[in-house]
Formats: sequence, C-alpha cells, structure tokens
Amino acid sequence: MKVAITGKGGVGKTTLAGLLARSFAAEGRKVLAIDADPDANLASALGVPAERLAGVQPFSRMKDLARERTGAAPGYGSLFILNPRVDDLPDRFSVAHAGVRLLLMGTVDHGGSGCVCPEHTLLRSLVKHLLIERDDALVMDMEAGVEHLGRATAESVDALVVVVEPGRRSLQTAAQIEGLAADIGIRHVAFVGSKVTGLDDCAFMAGNLPPDRLLGFLSFDPSVRQADLQGVSAYDVSPAAVTEVKAIKQRLVAFIASQELPCAR
Repeated sequence: MKVAITGKGGVGKTTLAGLLARSFAAEGRKVLAIDADPDANLASALGVPAERLAGVQPFSRMKDLARERTGAAPGYGSLFILNPRVDDLPDRFSVAHAGVRLLLMGTVDHGGSGCVCPEHTLLRSLVKHLLIERDDALVMDMEAGVEHLGRATAESVDALVVVVEPGRRSLQTAAQIEGLAADIGIRHVAFVGSKVTGLDDCAFMAGNLPPDRLLGFLSFDPSVRQADLQGVSAYDVSPAAVTEVKAIKQRLVAFIASQELPCAR
C-alpha cells in the first residue's frame, strides 16, 4: 500500500500521516514513513524523540552522496548518471520508532527554472524505488502539491489523500491538487476532513466533496494540539484520534481495493 498525503498548509496532513503510519504499524505491517514536506514535522507526529534526529539530514541536502551516486563532477559541468543506485539507502538512513521507519526527503530548491542536478536526480530515483520496488506499507507526507511524484511513479501511488479543513480556501487548494494529480496520472484521489468541530463542519465538507471519496473526519482535539507543542505523537495521547484514524484507515483500504465506498458519515 502506497499512500501520499497532501493538503493546504496547516490543515493537519502531517498529523494524519503520523496517525496512519502508527496505526498500520500497530497491525504488524512493515511501514515506511516518508517526510517529503520542506517543514519536516513528520518525525514529531510519529513520536520520534528529538535526540534521535541529531545530525540526521534530508536526502536533498546530501550533496556528497548525490555526487557519489550519480558520478557528477564538481560544478556539474559533465554528464552524470540519471538512474543512480538507491536500493540500499532506505535501510542505511531511516530512523526507526514504534514499528515505523522514517526517511527525511526534503526538497530541492529549483530556483524558478527547474533542476536537473545530482540532488534532484537522487531524490526522484529514491521516490521511484520506494513506490515501485519496495513492498513496505508507505505513507508519504507531502507539501501542497505533487512535486515529488512524476509520470513514471504516479501510477504506483495507490491513493492520494487530500486533507481538507472547513473553509473555502482549503477546498480551493484541494481542487488545485486534484487537478495537478490528474495531470500526471494519479487516478485515485480521496479526501479527509480535518479539525471538524461539529455536525455543521461535517455537513459543509460532505456537501462540497465527492461523498464516495470522503474517507471520514478528524475532530478538532486540544490534546492533538498539545501533542504537537510537546513534540509527541497524537497516537500516544489521543484515544479519540486513534479511533477516528482507524475508521479512516478502514475506508482507505476499501477505497483502494474497490474504489466504491458508501457515503462518509
């Protein structure tokens, strides 16, 4: 199962990614959690202690590794390998916690003109390997877009889950993301409502999102915010969030299996 999670900044997508990864791991699955958001907060959402991350760099900053694997010369004035070996990197550089192995991807600064550089090449090759060749359950926390995915890997994403909070701007971002996903061939896009405070919020989102692709809701929960402030996982402090994510996970599995779901409550 390969799931990418995205949405407008601040809607709770990293919280959902952390909850899903921990929930899959609690079932005994092999789980890889991929932090592909420049803000890089997934470690905290998984509950990884801060000291475990001391000295850990995202792949996008591993310039020496990128040059080594691609054979690029300093300055990139020569040709370099576009399909470098990456199969050993997940095991070498992942941080394990609570049954989940975390990889920090980072993002390459494109400078407004695109980037065909060793770092970008390494990143894209690694994403392709993780999505196509690994058999782990994979949860990827992305920024509000599909920059880490390309046409060569899009079909390997079982579902793109867009997290939406009650509000028009969040809905507009969700629509934009769905359009970008369609452009690169991601066919299976689903939605999760986040930070809901009652039936009115649920009704608002149910009325503005496809009911057969609305996987469920995560309630606004002060304990989840407190977990974020303390750098711990909501999975460890909020029984309500764990219950809600289990229901979302069940619907996600059903969505991937059949693409036919009853309307979300």
